[in-house]
Amino acid sequence: MKVGFIGCGNMATAIINGITANNVVNENDINAYDIFDGATGKLKENININICQSEKDVVKSSDIIFLAVKPNVQVSVLNKIDGEIKDKLIISIAAGKTIEFIESNLKCKAKIVRVMPNINAKVGEAISAYCFNDLVNDEDKKNVEKLLNGIGKVLCLDENYFPLFGVIGGCGPAFAYMFIDAMARAGVKNGMKKSDALKISAQTVLGSAKMILESDEHPWQLIDNVCSPGGTTIEGVTSLQSDGFEAAVHNAVDKALDKDKKL
Repeated sequence: MKVGFIGCGNMATAIINGITANNVVNENDINAYDIFDGATGKLKENININICQSEKDVVKSSDIIFLAVKPNVQVSVLNKIDGEIKDKLIISIAAGKTIEFIESNLKCKAKIVRVMPNINAKVGEAISAYCFNDLVNDEDKKNVEKLLNGIGKVLCLDENYFPLFGVIGGCGPAFAYMFIDAMARAGVKNGMKKSDALKISAQTVLGSAKMILESDEHPWQLIDNVCSPGGTTIEGVTSLQSDGFEAAVHNAVDKALDKDKKL
């Protein structure tokens, strides 16, 4: 399987690093092009990928092509590669650009997958959603999941939910970072070194997320398991509730989703 990348920014780099580090794709089977030589040059310093001279070269030499350019230049790139796509699989990671939009800017009939990863791909713990058009077959879907599993977890999601996924999966890391930092600052307020408090807070959130993903228990059951009668945890939980913790999270998701609709 030859995999190409048109555009080698942060997300493309994270995907390339992930799929090569996890032996999903051999370094020699990756073809890449970026309009800025520095982007591909930096990649080449650490990974023995093939650097192409144009967008067309990437398509010609690859079976699966990640379209990893900025949304505002996607149309011009599609126009350049239109005649070379044939039966190859196009994976777009451009935010806000629907499958219908991509199809409308191609003369050819193409197999198109839309993917939305999040920033945690940089550490191999992304959650990625994907959807596809009618030309994509089961083998294509397996290949997409295989590639995306190289940077974290993946789920197939109806495209109608992509805006909401963009908020929960895309904005969510920032919300989680805020919670971790707030916990750490509370530790500092009570006399602990920031570095220690931050490590404790981050690992606690990491472990808690793992518990939810790997346990059959509902999050509230897990909460109840930690809350001893009359203990410290229930005191903190009821304080968060009375201060509007859950409502604040709901409002943040709703506000971000409203903003997405206006873009």
